Amino acid sequence: MKNLNYLNYFFVGTPILLILTGTLFAKSLGALIGFGILFLILTGVFQIITGISLLLDQPKDKLLQVYISLVVLFFLTFTFNLNILKSDILYFILIPVPPILAIYFSVLIYTKQQS
Repeated sequence: MKNLNYLNYFFVGTPILLILTGTLFAKSLGALIGFGILFLILTGVFQIITGISLLLDQPKDKLLQVYISLVVLFFLTFTFNLNILKSDILYFILIPVPPILAIYFSVLIYTKQQS
């Protein structure tokens, strides 16, 4: 679990580092902002796959069940809004959900590592 925590730090920290570096040196390294944003996709994929695999190993863990349920709810709501509702307000409501889920999962992994 310790290695998983470090790997999560890498996947969460790399986009932040790339975006901050690209912002500070926008004149020559503006492409780093784009790479940081693209790396966010890998962060989400890593966290979802890790969450599913942890849930398969520990199916009775309520915190993992909540995480996976929230991820599924996010994607269902996003898809429903994309295809049926087409509400701009709902898109703005959904924008902060992935970072909140990433923070929740990071805290979850950290607490599992400590126990």
